[in-house]
Order: sequence, then structure tokens, then C-alpha cells
Amino acid sequence: MNNWFETFEGLRCRVWETLARGVADAGDPARLINFATVSQDGWPELRTVVLRSANPEDHSITVHTDLHSDKIRSLRAHPRAALHLWDAGQDLQLRMQANVSIASGDATRALWDMIPDHAQQSYGVVPPPGAPIKAALDYVKQPDPATFAVLTCQIVHIDVVHLGADHRRAQFTHAGHWVGQWLSP
Repeated sequence: MNNWFETFEGLRCRVWETLARGVADAGDPARLINFATVSQDGWPELRTVVLRSANPEDHSITVHTDLHSDKIRSLRAHPRAALHLWDAGQDLQLRMQANVSIASGDATRALWDMIPDHAQQSYGVVPPPGAPIKAALDYVKQPDPATFAVLTCQIVHIDVVHLGADHRRAQFTHAGHWVGQWLSP
């Protein structure tokens, strides 16, 4: 019997199992993932986001953000992102590339209504995220569904590294179906 890291199918399944655990368990390492974009002036930008859904059927994940955040401006200019996570317990690194679409307003209202009050506090900060303020706490949280956005990331490329006793690395690209290729780690 093979270990999950010895085959393409095992690695690909582990990617989506790991992402699913991140959605289901707030304490799982996959819950908080690094999300990279390119700014309007060409600089790389990296921040941590909360993984909200992972769907292996349509190879997508979603995250939530404030419609006034820098990442929205960046994604409107360049609608692509890179995502990264490290799970030390599995010795597993995932790097993914995705095309990103932005939904807000009426398209996200039903989801907004399901978000707990404490989580809604993250959407509707005045002044908006990234605006200069005079002191560290010179902002007000005013939850506003009009500032809530859902980013749907259609994964097109996955690079998986397993750092077990023998290091293994594979990439998967999506061209109608997932195609795997072993890479030197």
C-alpha cells in the first residue's frame, strides 16, 4: 500500500483534504493562508486571509475581504493571485495559482446574513482599510454589507512539496483535467 505522498492521486487528494480541514477547523494550519497579489504599480503584496470554502469539484477556494481593501484594487488591475500554506504536522507546503473573481452587493447578501456578528466587524471599518490615521485606534468598526466581498479563486496550478524522509515535489496543472508532473524538490 502506498503512502499518500507517493502518487499523484494521493498528493492531489491530500491537497483538497488539507484545504477542507482548513475550512472546517479554525485551529487547523490551513485555515490561515498567505494570499499574494500584484499591486497596480507592479509590487508584490502578501497578506494572510481566512480560508472560507474549498471545492475540489470545481477546483475553487473562497476568502472574504472588505471591498475597500488594497487587495481589491490589485485584483481589479490583475485578477490573479498566488496562495501559500505550510502545514508542519504533515511536512507539507502548498503553492497555488488562481484566477480570481470578486462578488459583492446583492450577490453576497445571503452569505453576509449567515456571518456571525463578531465576524461582520471586519467589513465596514471607517476610515477604510489602509487609510492613514493619526493614532493606532483612530478607526471605527461599522459593519456594512455593502463593503463585504467574496473572492472566488479558480485554482489553475498547484505545486506540492512533501518534506518527509524523502523529499517529494509535484506540480498539477488544470487543462480540462488535472495533470501531474514530478519536480526536483
